[in-house]
Amino acid sequence: MSPVRQVPDVLPVLSPGRHRRPKDGACFMEWASLLAGERWSDRPACTHRLLAHLARLVNDTVDDDARAGLVRLVPDVVGLVGDDPRWDYEIASLAAARALPVASREEARVLAVGLMTSERLIAVHEGRPADDLRPRARAALDEVPGEAGWARRFTAGLVSVRSRNHPGELVVEHAVEALAAAPDGAARLVRLLTEEVALCRSLRGGRTTHDVPSSSVTTPPAGPTAPSSPGARLSAQRS
Repeated sequence: MSPVRQVPDVLPVLSPGRHRRPKDGACFMEWASLLAGERWSDRPACTHRLLAHLARLVNDTVDDDARAGLVRLVPDVVGLVGDDPRWDYEIASLAAARALPVASREEARVLAVGLMTSERLIAVHEGRPADDLRPRARAALDEVPGEAGWARRFTAGLVSVRSRNHPGELVVEHAVEALAAAPDGAARLVRLLTEEVALCRSLRGGRTTHDVPSSSVTTPPAGPTAPSSPGARLSAQRS
């Protein structure tokens, strides 16, 4: 499925939460379902499950100004799907790495475990030693040495975890909460979603994440702050 590259002028305004019909507004993924020609849904088949989960969280967490800036990203998620389990590992790894430097101690432990588990599964998949963490992961863990040490002990025997048990959604939810609490939370969340879209485009093209430097990602405009409602709680309200 090829992504739609031009946004029609008559689509609904982006707003938080789920919507019964387009005239009531649309969240990020409902808008994507329209562009893909699918049934109206905030869980369309056109986008990878974990990337869509992150997009819904970011949509529901940022303020109105930042949300408006997400519009340009919607066409880029149409067609971003893949069966390779590395998609889950890579999305979670990037989210955890970006959130660790601003996370609370409790959140940092969860994120460090998620980051290490993801990185070890990627390493095993690529035929590298399980503890061969990539530079981005090492740099993020160096920001929280105490929590990183705890996570290393906790994850010592988890290299063989199967992909269906990979805690991708939990990692993404904690990452969104941590980033939303930062003074520039909205900008950080928009930046993360932008990077994750670029990451998934590289995975779909068969390249590795090393081919997508963060400096090459253009961030849509974002408001100065994020609202107090954490993304994971907003996600639970959708259920």
